[in-house]
Amino acid sequence: MSDLHVPDSSTLLQQPTRAKATAAQPGHFAGKVAIVTGSESGIGRETARALCEQGASVVLNGRNPVRLEQTCSSLREAGFLVTSCVADVTDYADCQRLISTALHAFGQLDILVTNASISMRAYFADMEPEVFRQVLDSNVYGSVYPLKAALPHLIQSRGSVTFISSISALNGMPSGSAYCAGKAALSNLAHTLRLELLDTGIHLGVVHIGFTQNDADKRVLDATGQPVQIAHRPPRWQKTQVQVAHIILRHIRRRRQRTVISALGHLILLVHTYLPRLGDWVVRTTLRRMRHFYE
Repeated sequence: MSDLHVPDSSTLLQQPTRAKATAAQPGHFAGKVAIVTGSESGIGRETARALCEQGASVVLNGRNPVRLEQTCSSLREAGFLVTSCVADVTDYADCQRLISTALHAFGQLDILVTNASISMRAYFADMEPEVFRQVLDSNVYGSVYPLKAALPHLIQSRGSVTFISSISALNGMPSGSAYCAGKAALSNLAHTLRLELLDTGIHLGVVHIGFTQNDADKRVLDATGQPVQIAHRPPRWQKTQVQVAHIILRHIRRRRQRTVISALGHLILLVHTYLPRLGDWVVRTTLRRMRHFYE
């Protein structure tokens, strides 16, 4: 999830002169150019770093210019070829500018990872309609707009698109209505686009992420739209951001249609597919006995 502070979306960081994409070091993605949205922090940052380690040139993105520049500088100091663009991915003009940044800096585009999104913890009956819209927009249009702007270039390169979804999209989660709806929409979007774009050679995939360790300052929205701490998850249930990033890279490398992360995610998928009533019973039971888990 990107930072909730929204600066002037016209700000553009690190706009270097155009150069042919060259890898800082050899790797599977040597010579490739990637955009990772929401990569100023968290999973997006570590995915960008992992792509760099495998030889890609990477365009970083976020809405907080200070944090974005810190991440960009850190990766440059490590010897990686990166640039950055402050852009709100729910704004189509910003997304066009984000794609232009990649083309101006590196001359091509091969990989798009739509990671930026906003999460929430609030029961539907309590939510302000505007908060629901904000969360849904970030999770749906936050993938639709970057892809729409990037599509001609990704078709030209027969590139790869990965939507970052969640295991909560597989069966729903109380107190996460807007987030779950948005993440679930990405699966059908990817499926539909695969059918439409079958002859182009473009890869369209979805990664359903499970519980992951978060940055200490990560926040989600409550019913009124105020940023609050994310619900507690036992550490033993969580993967590190680095582990998740490497799973995302394996998904891209193998051009998979769907990747579900964690044993819990696979269990949810299995139960939802074959024993949906059991799945609902488990959720209702945990909601009664472990309400703090959802809040």
